[in-house]
Amino acid sequence: MAGFAVAKVGKSFGTQGELTINLYDTFPSDFTIEEPLFVYIDKLAVPLFFDRFERRGKSGGVVAFADFDTPYRAAELIGKELYMGLEEELLGIESEEEEFSDDDELYLEDFVGFEATFEGSDQRGEIVDFEESDWNPLFIIEIDGREVMVPAADDFIVEYSPSGRTVHFELPEGLLDLN
Repeated sequence: MAGFAVAKVGKSFGTQGELTINLYDTFPSDFTIEEPLFVYIDKLAVPLFFDRFERRGKSGGVVAFADFDTPYRAAELIGKELYMGLEEELLGIESEEEEFSDDDELYLEDFVGFEATFEGSDQRGEIVDFEESDWNPLFIIEIDGREVMVPAADDFIVEYSPSGRTVHFELPEGLLDLN
């Protein structure tokens, strides 16, 4: 595959084809919607032009792509990686990559895409989404093919490493079995 991956499409968001995307460290901080991202469909690079892009924290966003203006049509992109740099790669130009540093300020939604580990358990998962709420914000963590909702509370996060992309949780007993 040409180019480099910069994001992964998460899930539907809204009623007009909006999608959540999880931004990788390679996603440029100075990104503008004038340049398309690319998705591989049947091994062909398909350009995706933006109708709207809203950044959510350092590693999240909500997008609407032209020609994907219904939830049904946008669902075709769920789970697919998004690429850029096709032109740069063809010309031999290297891109600068943005890295997390352990000193960077992080928002809870920035943990999407991080590996989740749990105190007293050998289970591991991936934080696949963050649901914001004034009363009870939640991490959605995929563990062994099932989604588990974990309150996004400082009391449950023992430690995290932005550069290692990991979060270690200490949860009340039985919480992982509730979902």
